[in-house]
Formats: sequence, structure tokens, C-alpha cells
Amino acid sequence: MNERRPPRHIPVLGREAVEWLAPRDGGVYVDATFGAGGYSRAILDVPGTRVIGIDRDRTAIAGGFDLVEQSDGRLTLVEDRFSNLADVCAAQGIDAVDGVVMDIGVSSMQVDGAERGFSFRLDGPLDMRMSQHGPTAADVVARASEADLANIIYIFGEERYSRQVARAIVAARGEAPITTTRALADIVAKVVRAKPNEIHPATRTFQALRIFVNEELDELHLALAGAERVLKPGGRLVVVSFHSLEDRIVKNFLVERSKSGGGSRHLPEVAASTPRFEILTKRPVMASDDEVLGNPRARSAKLRAAARTAAPALAGGDLPAWPSLATVMRGG
Repeated sequence: MNERRPPRHIPVLGREAVEWLAPRDGGVYVDATFGAGGYSRAILDVPGTRVIGIDRDRTAIAGGFDLVEQSDGRLTLVEDRFSNLADVCAAQGIDAVDGVVMDIGVSSMQVDGAERGFSFRLDGPLDMRMSQHGPTAADVVARASEADLANIIYIFGEERYSRQVARAIVAARGEAPITTTRALADIVAKVVRAKPNEIHPATRTFQALRIFVNEELDELHLALAGAERVLKPGGRLVVVSFHSLEDRIVKNFLVERSKSGGGSRHLPEVAASTPRFEILTKRPVMASDDEVLGNPRARSAKLRAAARTAAPALAGGDLPAWPSLATVMRGG
């Protein structure tokens, strides 16, 4: 009797992402957000490909060991932030790759583990870290000022009741530490009232804290610039995002890098005159009705793809001036 294997993990828009990546025999690809290995597995199905998989979550790396063994040396897994993808490639002796694919945000594996503290649906420690390093969400909730909490929740969660939520958190932590997901969700639910057929009242606050704790938007800015540095001419960049903040960053990056001429006050005329990317998806690719039916998370997914030109990469610009984890935690 054959041993029954678990079904393959198929990431949201996984088929479309790999089609736009267009892996070929002899190509080297970066799966910048390895997760459960869905992209890597599909790329490795093309004979002769090599994949460098990156994930900051040690659990994801450990979960990929079987795939490493099955790959006959074609898959290398690295525990690191995906913002460091250019340095990761260099450490592997690779200075240029044929494609980079990214799936931005939290994985279903992380959300479904109560002990990781990502979800208000499951009571667990208020952690939310993708890695096991740095401050937890509980640390942020305990130490951030009311003004910082309001800014974090408004900027990263787009929560219009951010000031009221921050005020409620500060009042509650004065009575007892907020250390669990349920405790925080209950506090938020008293301020943001649930309406029929709308998301849970704590959704935006949890999103904001998760993004802030993991510095996800800074990571995305840096990863896009890193992909520009390592992609060969003609190499593909494919990014799947799940909310407007991420998609806006990807869209703006690709639009800026695909311009020809004009310059700006930030870039000299000559440097800005040559496009670094050719946008392949004039509009974002969305999940099919069938995929959304099978996985509601796919409803908000957007895929954007672009091909690298031969123009030299630009130097990375400054990160946006939003609250930073280091500054907030030291009370700055």
C-alpha cells in the first residue's frame, strides 16, 4: 500500500505567478517568500532550473527540507529577510538571476497557528513575529505611546477609528497587561462596532500591528530594489500582494522604474531617462471566481509582473517617513 502524501500547497494565484515568471531550463530563480514552497516546487518542475528560497520564518525553512532532498541539489533554502535577497544571492555565488517571485504578507500556515498570535480568531499569545526575533506585538502594545499606536493603526491598518482604538488600548493596559490575541480583539471590538456582512472589527488593528512588528512595508521597498539589482536583462519580477498598501508600493515602484525621460527632483535627467523595467501586466491579475470560492483569501490578491531591461540599477531611495519599530520601542 502506498503512503498517502499530503496535497501540494498551491499559493494564491500560484499558476498565474509561475506562468508570468516563465521558468526555463538552466534558469536561476529566487523564491523570495518561500512559505510552504508552492512557487519553488512549480519552478523546480521545469527541468534544469535552480531555486534560491528565502524565508525569515525558521518553521517554513524546516518544512522545506524534504523538497530540498527531492530537488537533487537544485533548491537552496536560506533563513533571512527577503529584503536581503541580493546579498543572499551573492553569498551563493550568484550575481544575476532569471526571475524573482514574491508573495507578500502573512502565510496561511502562520495565521492558522494559534501560538504565533497572528489571528483574532484563535486565542494565543500576542506575538505576530514572522521570525523569532525582535519585539512582539504585545511589546508594542505595552510600550508604544498613545500617539504612536494611533499612527501605527491608521497608517498600516487604514483604521478610521485609530485614535479611539489607541485610547482604549492605553486605558486597558493601565489595568492589566494585554498579552493575548483575544484580549486585544475584545478591546478593539468595544470601540469599533461590527456591522452585518463586514470584516471583524479587530481586522485592521491586527493587520497594522503585524505589518509594524515585521516591518513588512519597509521590507517590500528594499526587496523590490534588491530584485532590480540581481535580475538579468529580460529577467522577470512577479509580485502577489493582498492589500492596497502593498499593491500601491509595487505599482508605484514599477511605474517609476518603467518611465523614460522626464527626470525628477530626486533623480538626475540622464539617470532617469532609461527604463529599468518593462511592465508586463498593464492591469493587475486577479484570482478567478473558482479560486476565490475555494480560498476566500484570494479575493483581495493582485499580481503584477515586469521584465528587467539592460539599464543599470538605480541606488535605493529613502524609506517612507512612517513610524519605525526601533524608534517607537525606544520611546522616540
